[in-house]
Amino acid sequence: MGTTGLVVPDIRLIRRRTGGEQRATFFELFFDLVYVFAITQLSHYVLADLSWAGAGRAAFLLVVVCWAWNYTTWMANWFDPDTVAVRLVLVFVMLASLLMAVAVPDAFGERGLLFAASYVALQIGRNAFVVAVTPAGAFHRNFVQILSWSVLSAPLWIAGGLVDGEARWAPWGAALLVDLVAPLVQYWIPRMGQAPATEWQVDGNHFAERFQLFVIIALGESIVLAGVTASESDLTAAVVVALGVAFLLSTALWWLYFGQVAEAVARRIAQCAPTEAGRLGRDVYTYLHLPIIAGIVLSAVGLELVIAHPHDELHLAGALVTCGGPALFLAGLAACCARVRRRQAWWPLAVAVVVIGCAPLVAGVPSLAAAGGLTAVLIGAAVVEQTRPD
Repeated sequence: MGTTGLVVPDIRLIRRRTGGEQRATFFELFFDLVYVFAITQLSHYVLADLSWAGAGRAAFLLVVVCWAWNYTTWMANWFDPDTVAVRLVLVFVMLASLLMAVAVPDAFGERGLLFAASYVALQIGRNAFVVAVTPAGAFHRNFVQILSWSVLSAPLWIAGGLVDGEARWAPWGAALLVDLVAPLVQYWIPRMGQAPATEWQVDGNHFAERFQLFVIIALGESIVLAGVTASESDLTAAVVVALGVAFLLSTALWWLYFGQVAEAVARRIAQCAPTEAGRLGRDVYTYLHLPIIAGIVLSAVGLELVIAHPHDELHLAGALVTCGGPALFLAGLAACCARVRRRQAWWPLAVAVVVIGCAPLVAGVPSLAAAGGLTAVLIGAAVVEQTRPD
């Protein structure tokens, strides 16, 4: 029996479970710095191509980047980053992640193979390490199945990196589908069946903290992008006001997530039955946090447009980005709350519908006025969230 009382093996590399709260280590925070750069790359990628095709490519790349990060977070939930072997594996994953992030701007061009090979290397390398160091048993079998699915998608990733242009979508789309479906089918493979949810046992406090920190990374990018854009512009009164509006909008997003929702979701996972914690953590953090992160990134792009051109009309593309980011964020928030059965969980979705529905209406007004109205709505939503009973 492992240190969790379930299936995690009691070996030196595993985190010690002493009854206290597990916290993120300094090395995990260092690890996150690579993904700060990756989120920055994705924001610039969206800005460079405000089209439906560009949005599709950016969304695809964002999912891949988030997938690489959250798989590593799952692994570090069990394995102690303060041990030398685990730390070296995380250094390897950091380097592969850095190369993947460097390739983001031209991932659908000449750097496609670099992007794909880096992703494959970190996925297979990390999972192979766990298989190599764990003794035979349920936990070991679980990672054998996870590694098998990583190996299954690898040829598709590499094949996509070797072809050019639109032909890349078919193998890469299939590869990402394999990776996204794997947790949903609990890594089923012939003769071994599914990996039971008890084998995904997580430390709810540590797991929640790690994903909350990733939300902070995305929000930090929105602040950085706003500041950089303002510093590169003439600091007219309109630009200064736009910067203030951008800051308030980012603050409203922070408050909507961290005011009560983040703690409520983490508490629900910590209080649920041990056999349910892994499945609930998978749904809430692995899947339902994707629209939250995507919404923050898209919001940052919209705010950059407002600061750079406060007097200009947004036009439809700019309005969809500016309104679509917060709407996507709110939809993800609602989905997370619904999954943990929080009371009145879907009310943020109603706000999201109103926000995105206003996009065509604000397309013809000055961007600063549109952002100001949007910020007022989000502040109002944050006030409602903060004052309502949990």
